[in-house]
Amino acid sequence: MIRLRHKVLIHSFRVLDQLILIAVAALIIYFRPEIALLGGSPVAPATYRMGDTIGVLLLGLGWVGIFAYCIRYKADRFVALTTQLKDLLKATSLASFWLVIVSGIFSFRSINTGNILLFWAAVTFAGVISRFALRMMLMSARRSGYNYRFLLVIGANSRAREVAARIDDRPELGYKIVGYVAETPATQEAWQQMPGIPGEVLGVLDDLQSVLKRERVDEMIVCLPVDSRFSDIVKVVQLARDLGIVLRLMPELRDNTLFKTLHLEEFEGEQVVTLFREQMLLQLLAKRMVDTVVSLTALIVLAPLMITVAILIKTSSPGPVLFAQDRVGMNQRRFRIYKFRSMVVDAEEKKQELAHLNEIADGPAFKMKNDPRITRIGRFIRKTSIDELPQLFNVLHGEMSLVGPRPPLPEEVKKYEWLFRKRLSVKPGITCVWQISGRSNTSFERWMEMDNEYIDNWSIWLDLEILVKTVPAVLLGRGAA
Repeated sequence: MIRLRHKVLIHSFRVLDQLILIAVAALIIYFRPEIALLGGSPVAPATYRMGDTIGVLLLGLGWVGIFAYCIRYKADRFVALTTQLKDLLKATSLASFWLVIVSGIFSFRSINTGNILLFWAAVTFAGVISRFALRMMLMSARRSGYNYRFLLVIGANSRAREVAARIDDRPELGYKIVGYVAETPATQEAWQQMPGIPGEVLGVLDDLQSVLKRERVDEMIVCLPVDSRFSDIVKVVQLARDLGIVLRLMPELRDNTLFKTLHLEEFEGEQVVTLFREQMLLQLLAKRMVDTVVSLTALIVLAPLMITVAILIKTSSPGPVLFAQDRVGMNQRRFRIYKFRSMVVDAEEKKQELAHLNEIADGPAFKMKNDPRITRIGRFIRKTSIDELPQLFNVLHGEMSLVGPRPPLPEEVKKYEWLFRKRLSVKPGITCVWQISGRSNTSFERWMEMDNEYIDNWSIWLDLEILVKTVPAVLLGRGAA
């Protein structure tokens, strides 16, 4: 009965999201055509055409697919509101983009730039309100003693104590702890002597079957150490499967960071737990599309600036306009990186003479605040990062990305510590977290840590966030050498 109510709630929410999309689109296309929104030009009243039917069907199918892909439609009390809102923002942004594509193909005459922005704002706002309303309704019901789930905690250890404290502090989650199942009689006795822990110990692992027979249990949460209790965890999983009880695994681990990227996948009909997998193909395709479109557009728009800089470099100091250098890219592939030359021609030879003045003491990279090799024009273009603009050609060619760890020199890679080599598992980028976090003011070790954190948490949305933050960082010249 509980699962049936969950399914009804989930499907109702799916339908509600689609109704919001349809209602807002209908208002904009058919009922508000006479208004010129946000500076757009007035549009003629919409008239129905046969081609509209196909366009509307494609629009609807696309929206269903987009929301199914972006939003986790499941009755899960552990999903944070911030996660729900991030998913909603992704979905409404892609839905708006899909509206642009379909309206362009089928010439929906009531659609202009202002209406697209209005559509995005309206569906996002309505989605936020609906989620807030549902959450507030459920929280109110749970505080009043309704819509509760009875939870059995498997384990009597520090992990179980942490879980119990969190649930006790969050009554709005709607959980009541039935009790605990200890590992052994010794841990049961020690647990019972601890003050301030909600619920009681109902038995030990050998008693679990009888505990489940006599107690009302909706969910179990396993807090056992994996290394010493794996066989017991398997038995708990089997019991939960036999009884149809929801089971959550929050095992006590020696190093939780190792399991942050755990995913369940399938290989030839077998379930495989993957800890470190390649990024999703769809997201990688989106990243490449953004790289191609933005780099090509930037090269066209910035062409006058780049030509001006090239002339200034050529007339102010002897030597070529561009500086080309071997760098190490994804999976240790070598490529030639291009920059506007900001130093004297023999800068690499003079670098050896200045090695003792390197301000990065904890790593192989070289940084010097008042580097005498930098030319007068070079100082300006480095301060504003204009010297990096030719790397847009590297991005367009596919050797680099707009966002990613900065590409190291081959001699730097040879000196890398083992953990630093992880940054070679992705395409290098023009900008990165280091670039927006102080650059030369950041220690080498922290720089490497930031790159690894970026790789572990990568998404197309994180790339867009870094790109947006790069603009003020460049304009203000924060940490530029």
